[in-house]
Amino acid sequence: MQQLRPQSQTVDAAQYESEIQIVFSQVYLLMTIGLVITALVAAAVASNPRLMADLFTRTPWLPIGLFIGQIALVIALSAAIAKMSPAVATALFVAYSALNGVTMSFIFWVYTDASIALTFFITAGTFGLMSVFGFVTKRDLTRLGSLLMMLLVGFVLGTLLNLFLHSSTLELVLTFGGIIVFVGLIAWDTQRIKRMAMLGLADGRARTTVAISGALRLYLDFINLFLLLLRIFGRRR
Repeated sequence: MQQLRPQSQTVDAAQYESEIQIVFSQVYLLMTIGLVITALVAAAVASNPRLMADLFTRTPWLPIGLFIGQIALVIALSAAIAKMSPAVATALFVAYSALNGVTMSFIFWVYTDASIALTFFITAGTFGLMSVFGFVTKRDLTRLGSLLMMLLVGFVLGTLLNLFLHSSTLELVLTFGGIIVFVGLIAWDTQRIKRMAMLGLADGRARTTVAISGALRLYLDFINLFLLLLRIFGRRR
């Protein structure tokens, strides 16, 4: 794969590699902050039985509203992140992480704490391996990424269809198919972030934008992989 080089000719090889590492350190830091916020909010909500009842029993429209709000927020953030100030983009990322924590609080009622912890470590290990692969591989993953995006659309449509069919066979196929898709997306998104970072080294604002955008992408990959693996390794209470 022919690597893209930063537009500024004044950036030598050592500085080039150093600044790539800076971008990725920001990406992983923001992603980790997002995951921690999601986990803390989810645990806090789940520890309040009255709040859980209000969210998922007494007001059945509220989970739908939260889900729609999440989708709207992540679409708005993804589409307009380049035009936002870094502070606003970061604030929206934090808000999205917290909102996601509210909707994910149900897993603490459905699954045992031990199985949640086990699944998290499996997800983290898988994520780490695939992200390192995406960073160091010389192979161009563009074609793979295009295929994965088509499969992702199929996964979403299949999931929506199964809301009406309630097919255990289809759910099993979607679970393993979704795991394959998101494992691949981790590597592809990592390589995309690296390429984006290469093009923005001469601009500090561009680096920050890449970091926030990259953190959001990898955060979504991690969360979706975790939820799919939880269907396999999670033990119900």
